[in-house]
Amino acid sequence: MMSMRPVLTYFAPEGFTLWPTGTPGRHGELALSGRMTSAEVGAAVWLLADGNDVEPGPEQAGERVARPADPLGAFLHGLLTEPYPYAPGGLVVTDSATGAVFEPGCCNGLEDWREWLDVTDGSGTAWFGHDPDARAECVGRVVRLTQDAEGGEGPVIELPVDELRGLLAGAERDLRGFLALAAGWAERQVPGYAGAVTGALARALDLEPPS
Repeated sequence: MMSMRPVLTYFAPEGFTLWPTGTPGRHGELALSGRMTSAEVGAAVWLLADGNDVEPGPEQAGERVARPADPLGAFLHGLLTEPYPYAPGGLVVTDSATGAVFEPGCCNGLEDWREWLDVTDGSGTAWFGHDPDARAECVGRVVRLTQDAEGGEGPVIELPVDELRGLLAGAERDLRGFLALAAGWAERQVPGYAGAVTGALARALDLEPPS
């Protein structure tokens, strides 16, 4: 049986006290869905805010508003002001029959998850990071997922195109479920920034904000 999970590449926060983040582990993958606990949602929001907490370069300095003085606003600043937030991770495919796993390589992000549609409905090929060079390729009516297309090592998963479309639809539901949870979480945990946080998370996941 094939499964697909949207995940963030996770590492544990240290000394963070602005909201509860739980303990998913020191590092690894944090799966996003509408079934997450409040602490898991907090961990995901922390990860996205921390990963986008960068100062703009000189060419962008005049385009970004000043960082707020309050600790919460200062920490959220990068996520809220970045037009195209980075969400490290991607879509992980697992074949439970063989144990093979296809996962994104370095520098891949969930903000590009729709590139999977190039495989089913576009060019027929998409790359998902490097080291390893994860590639998805449509060959006839079958999609071949190669974990390391450049090195020629690692697992290969094959599945019908229509099955991949179904997996993608399920992954999108998981992302929308997470976003709905996060909107409610933001109302409780960061009420003064709730709308802005929800909008930034939607941008990071290439989704429309929940109505």
